[in-house]
Amino acid sequence: MTTITASGPNAGQIEYWNDEVGHKWVQLQEVLDKQLQELGSETMKRAGIAQGDKVLDVGCGCGHTTLEIARRIGNEGSVLGIDISATMLEVGRRESERRGLNNAAFLNADAQTHSFDDRGFDRLFSRFGVMFFADPAAAFANLRKALRPGATMGFVCWQALNKNPWMAVPVMTAAQHIQFDPPASPHAPGPFAFADADRLHGILDEAGFAGIEISDHASTLTIGGGGTLSQAVEFMIQMGPVGQALRNGKLTEEQTSALTADLHEALAPYHGDDGVSLDAASWMVTATSN
Repeated sequence: MTTITASGPNAGQIEYWNDEVGHKWVQLQEVLDKQLQELGSETMKRAGIAQGDKVLDVGCGCGHTTLEIARRIGNEGSVLGIDISATMLEVGRRESERRGLNNAAFLNADAQTHSFDDRGFDRLFSRFGVMFFADPAAAFANLRKALRPGATMGFVCWQALNKNPWMAVPVMTAAQHIQFDPPASPHAPGPFAFADADRLHGILDEAGFAGIEISDHASTLTIGGGGTLSQAVEFMIQMGPVGQALRNGKLTEEQTSALTADLHEALAPYHGDDGVSLDAASWMVTATSN
């Protein structure tokens, strides 16, 4: 598989997702996929993915969604998973080979700038993989060129941090111990870049999509896919804003122990038989290509 270099408008993101963060995702792939599986399945349903479709899976990461799409579309269809992280894509490629799938392929490329073949895809799907573009309007315009006229796009993205206790609770707890770097803008590339639904609608409209629907979707996330309270705390320490802040902040061992203890206390009220579960709010987005 040919790999890309960290260049172009999303060079920082390419470097970020091929460095330590990409390796962390690989290590925690199973629990991450379990945590997000229900939201991905609902998005596939809304995107209308069906037997025989030719599907583009944007920001596919380790390929869990790509392989699930391959199962749904059957041998008559095909799916291409695209991601900037060669580290993560290699996991999906190996698993596809292990399963002997002939209808799934993976591409290490920047979806904002990659020159796709003629408009051949029937569906565009993404599970939390489209919020990281430096110029989202340009990225979606480029992706629209990969779709046949009348093709369906369906993706899921996060609403604002304060509407997502699954992330807000650990972030607020960690903020007592470590300094979080504020984003350059509330719309800067990152998990919550599309929190503003009106702005998101405008981006998709500018990119040439029609029939845009942005639906409020409430759910409950089981942190780290389930398990003990300690496992959930360890997951939060390694991933997301808390993990990134810890890597950047270089806390002492004593400070890290204090943060860990406070996270245990903060998450304990949400721990039950299935693990640590907190509310989540996302946008389910569908549109059609002109």
